[in-house]
Amino acid sequence: MKHKILAIVEEEDAEKASYALKLLQSEGELTIASTGKDPNTGRMETQEYHVEGPVMIFLTTTTIDIDDELLNRCLVLSVDESAEQTARIHGQQRRARTLAGLLARETRTDVLALWRDAQRLIRPLGVVNPFAGALTFTSGRTRTRRDHEKYLTLIDSIELLHQHQRPVRKRSAGSEAAGASGAGLASRTVEFIEVTLTDIETANALAPELLGRSLDELPPQTRRLLNHLRELVKAKMAEGKMGQGSALFSRRDVCSSCGWTYTQVRTHLERLTEVELVAVRGGRNGSTLQYELLTDAHAPEETWQIGLIDPAALRGKHCYDADLAEKPPDLDHQNAPLGPPCDPAISRPAALNGSALSTTLPPCGNAHPEAARIAVVS
Repeated sequence: MKHKILAIVEEEDAEKASYALKLLQSEGELTIASTGKDPNTGRMETQEYHVEGPVMIFLTTTTIDIDDELLNRCLVLSVDESAEQTARIHGQQRRARTLAGLLARETRTDVLALWRDAQRLIRPLGVVNPFAGALTFTSGRTRTRRDHEKYLTLIDSIELLHQHQRPVRKRSAGSEAAGASGAGLASRTVEFIEVTLTDIETANALAPELLGRSLDELPPQTRRLLNHLRELVKAKMAEGKMGQGSALFSRRDVCSSCGWTYTQVRTHLERLTEVELVAVRGGRNGSTLQYELLTDAHAPEETWQIGLIDPAALRGKHCYDADLAEKPPDLDHQNAPLGPPCDPAISRPAALNGSALSTTLPPCGNAHPEAARIAVVS
């Protein structure tokens, strides 16, 4: 299973294996002992099964209740259920019946082969983020410990996909440690590529949608229904010239306004009632079940704030030149000095852990320009 994709259609079928999936995601490997019969002797014996990762797990589901422990290990993507998206799908289905659609089906295999060949060009490389020490992320909840790791991995993934547009750096590992301890450790060469500000800008554009939704207490479809309810209540308030407390609505009203099925509306309204964003009003003795929206109908649509730093601030802190970041100079820095940006005094290589790029760096002042150049390529 190492470096493979485990695709599971319908998460409901994997409920009994959720513990194994969670362990495989967290530990990177899975060992399970099972009792079985020895085919030679017929005796019952314990057999051990070992699966090595890392493994990408891909699950699809239509349910809104997903195991929270499994959920915080994943990125949550939801289907666009808008009428505009449905119209685009209908258009694509009609085009598939035309001559252009027939020709496209014939070239589908070639296109998929091209994409797979492009993926095979990506080779394992270490990724170094020189801005890691200055990055920020919300820390108000315990579960953000995993979400922060997702954010850093997102940056690494973007950089890894651009590895053929980045210079491959090399450093020797083991020689300094051997000299310090006196042990005969062999020196090894480590190859890596470096994250640029463009990679961080791209990750910051994707992270609020990808990671913000995983921090939301509501499933994406329930959040979408809440936004529909806000529009419905505002329309009722404007039509009847009434306050929000009097603008009640029924399930049928919601079905008519958003185009969802009655089952969908009932399911998500129950979730909104549980978290006290919607309250039930009436509905007894044969009367129509009415709901009241408890949150402000005029509040702006929810935006996800996960406390990311502006890449422009990183550019100012680290004196990082955008042109050099995208096109680093041709400099043999195998043994070049590496120190904090704009600090020409440091001549020994610093550890590649972001410590040299802390948020308390001295200002550039009139430092020698070569020092900034060394900081860029290192």
